Amino acid sequence: MKLGVFAVLFGDKPFEETLNFVASLGLEAIEIGCGAYPGDAHCKPAQLLSSAKKLREFRSAVEQRGLMISALSCHGNPLHPDKKIARAHHEAFLKTVALAEQLDVRTVITFSGCPGGDAKATQPNWIVSPWPPEFAQALEWQWKERVVPYWTDTARTCKASGVRVAIEMHPNFVAYNTETMLRLSAIAPRTIGCNFDPSHLFWQQSDPIASIKALGDRIFHVHAKDCRIDAANTRLNGVLDSKNYTRELERSWIFRTVGYGNGALVWKDIISTLRMVGYDHAISIEHEDSLMAPDEGLRKAVEFLRPIVISKPKGEAYWA
Repeated sequence: MKLGVFAVLFGDKPFEETLNFVASLGLEAIEIGCGAYPGDAHCKPAQLLSSAKKLREFRSAVEQRGLMISALSCHGNPLHPDKKIARAHHEAFLKTVALAEQLDVRTVITFSGCPGGDAKATQPNWIVSPWPPEFAQALEWQWKERVVPYWTDTARTCKASGVRVAIEMHPNFVAYNTETMLRLSAIAPRTIGCNFDPSHLFWQQSDPIASIKALGDRIFHVHAKDCRIDAANTRLNGVLDSKNYTRELERSWIFRTVGYGNGALVWKDIISTLRMVGYDHAISIEHEDSLMAPDEGLRKAVEFLRPIVISKPKGEAYWA
């Protein structure tokens, strides 16, 4: 495994300055935003694809610092009922896939997307309950008419480019837990997999260890992000919480830097179980802690994770 970072937290800094800082922390991998919600501050696929010189310079800037690109990310909603938004996010995804192929990057990360509840909808509809019955009907329509057709076609494009798509399980999208992730992956199991971010499972009261075992080799990439649940607020309001993330005292849960939501034993179990199912790629730190500046959060995450991340053993165990 290699310890890395999702570099969008430094979107206000020049790319090479960001690379220098990442390398100075002793990290080995970098995940780069290429459009849609993460933005393209460090990487504009259209520009790189149109210039062999710029593409070489981009690759060289990463490699000269001893880093590898763990994934390109363009988290978006290509199923948005607003066709303009859906088209923009889909095009960003296709450009990112094309760039990944040119850079020999195997994994592109995005969201599963969320359609409206019917063909006339103007806003996404995240359905989490089957009643009243029109919601169950809408959920069936979403998968049959939007999710399966889109991802069946898009998976073919990814496969032709030699790229895997890693879907991040996330609220407000159709794939948000283990069951829905497995349903989506079943469309094209070797091409559609998971960007495993345990923070979204923690707040849903789901067990990341059980999820890792169920997903197995469908885990293509991993985010290291934590979550702290406020027991009192959760007892009062449950875990579904639409308040702004900056209202920390009032929320049922907030995102935290790793180690500030769950202790070392929890993260040791996560890393160890990932190894048990065969995962040996990047552990990419994602900073969304509203209580810490990006530099501070990243440094603390690196200090916490470095002794926990497991390297692949060489040869057979001594008792074999």
